[in-house]
Amino acid sequence: MAKIHLRPVTEADLSILFQQQHDPEAVAMSAYPSKDRGEFMRHWEGILKNKNVTARTIIYKEKVAGHILFWKEGKYEQRVGYWVGKEFWRRGIASAAVIEFLAQIKIRPLYAEVANHNIASKRVLEKNGFELLDEGTKISIFKLK
Repeated sequence: MAKIHLRPVTEADLSILFQQQHDPEAVAMSAYPSKDRGEFMRHWEGILKNKNVTARTIIYKEKVAGHILFWKEGKYEQRVGYWVGKEFWRRGIASAAVIEFLAQIKIRPLYAEVANHNIASKRVLEKNGFELLDEGTKISIFKLK
């Protein structure tokens, strides 16, 4: 398991997080399109100001490897989501981040969405106790009780 550290997201992290979400291969694995710089920065400005969001930067070997979030929204009220930069894939970083984050976020149930074709991300959730709740045409919904 990768040794990671979670800390609050800072404005200094945003340029790295922007580049990570802009990578074409990473976008193809995700259920979400990338944002242009202005849209991305406005989105994160809202995240960082929102008291109902817990946002953490994933640090691996002193580098920003990605982010993990908890927020409340819509039908599946309490949600968790994460993004790991492509250069950090296949190292157990996402699994380690979810383990550490779940120790901090005690609210249950939690829900997560994953693109159906993203087998690695589905596996991360399953290893951390999430169960498949609904498999749609493009998105799978997972629940942690």
